[in-house]
Amino acid sequence: MQEVLDFLTKAGVWYLATDDNGQPRVRPFGAQNIFEGKLYIQTGLKKNVAQQMLKNPKIELCAFSEGKWLRVAAEAVLDERIEAQEAMLNANPALKQMYAAGDGNTAVFYLKNATATFSSFTEEPRTVQF
Repeated sequence: MQEVLDFLTKAGVWYLATDDNGQPRVRPFGAQNIFEGKLYIQTGLKKNVAQQMLKNPKIELCAFSEGKWLRVAAEAVLDERIEAQEAMLNANPALKQMYAAGDGNTAVFYLKNATATFSSFTEEPRTVQF
């Protein structure tokens, strides 16, 4: 899990795919954190992406850095605890310009049953689960 976090952080921007009533939707993200042994992502509860994850928690994310890419398939689980929101905002302070723990909009999701695959054109794919 730490290796996945490090890769996402190094990539800077990664892409999250959700299902919108059968239509895939992909958008850029850049906030991630490990809290209490789980990998978290963050968005606004009022955004379509949050509503899509609540309706269908199966997601995938993809990142590219230094000639390698990472794909993660997982279930996104909303964690409504203030502590989880605070941990995410403290790990990603730029988010504090738009969000605050307990504001009714900050939504943090942890990844459950995740399968992460590290790939490149020069090496065999390597998979880890968490």
